[in-house]
Amino acid sequence: MFLKHRATEKLIEVLSQRDLFNPMHPSIVGRFHYGEEAQDPETFAKTDLLFISGEALPRCWTDTHYRDDEIHRHYHGRAA
Repeated sequence: MFLKHRATEKLIEVLSQRDLFNPMHPSIVGRFHYGEEAQDPETFAKTDLLFISGEALPRCWTDTHYRDDEIHRHYHGRAA
């Protein structure tokens, strides 16, 4: 899978998709994808990454509390 580095707009090959999908992991291992030779793996913060289209990563990949509001509404709605 490839993503775009926000600051440089270069492509990054994601080498750790589990880390990408896990909101408990704030970074991933990947490598810049340019030139003829494979670049050395590096750690990238998810906040520095975008989809190739320029869209942000889904909140469920970056925020462990992405459903807190929904859960709060559900339980407080039943209690009322």
